[in-house]
Amino acid sequence: MTRGILGLVVLFGVLLVILSSVFIVDERQKALVLQFGQIVKTKEDPGLAFKIPFIQEVVRYDDRILALDTPETEVTPSDDRRLVVDAFARYRISDVVQFRQAVGVGGLATAESRLSGILNPVIRQVLGSEGVTSNTILSADRGALIAQITAQARQRALPLGLEVVDVRLKRTDLPEQNLDATFNRMRAEREREAADEIARGEEAAQRVRAQADRTVVELVSEAQKVADITRGEADAERNRIFGEAYGADQEFFEFRRSLDAYERGLGGNNSSFVINPNDPFFDYLRSDQGAAAQQ
Repeated sequence: MTRGILGLVVLFGVLLVILSSVFIVDERQKALVLQFGQIVKTKEDPGLAFKIPFIQEVVRYDDRILALDTPETEVTPSDDRRLVVDAFARYRISDVVQFRQAVGVGGLATAESRLSGILNPVIRQVLGSEGVTSNTILSADRGALIAQITAQARQRALPLGLEVVDVRLKRTDLPEQNLDATFNRMRAEREREAADEIARGEEAAQRVRAQADRTVVELVSEAQKVADITRGEADAERNRIFGEAYGADQEFFEFRRSLDAYERGLGGNNSSFVINPNDPFFDYLRSDQGAAAQQ
């Protein structure tokens, strides 16, 4: 009985030793084998591996691309318009040994803190360099600036065993205290542009109206000229016809002129004449023979 219990204890101890000497590395991980805090072996390929039980320990690190949101930071471009920048980075552990030596037992928390301390100064340096204006940062042409930030951050992160894959600007805004002033300035600029457009429109309208008025005057003048010529020609033709009619039949001409005088003199509704009844004016009213009948 005692031998059986002892055998079970020995078997349990052997299993415990075997299990303590075996570890598995996932394909998403890298592992370090430590002995008394010193690195004795690395395991970067997924699969089964062995260590000395109870003496050596395994520390695993994520081998995937990780994300880091940086704290907001203020930058001052060359045009002195301060901006609040909020960025994020994509990074991965490229050298697990160097990473362990750089951050120690702090792991990813310490690494991200130190990486943030790298990113923010680089962002301020690049966005605040000479020739970089706020319009450049806020426009779609800021890709070159982001590439510079990524390149410098990647170089400075190498001693940490980290590879900076990419850096992007999430938000680029004016500080809250500058927003009202900026909006007022933008509003004033738009109002000035609108006033300029209105003034140019009024100027163009005046030119069009002046041209139209000039055209009207020219057309009316030309039409009046043609009308005067036509009227003069008509009067001349009328006088010629009257002259011919007078030469052909003087009596008919006088009869016609009397009818015109009657029409003009008796045209009103309240016409009165104070005249001698024997006046020649009424010759054609007293007889159809006119002046000849009085002779």
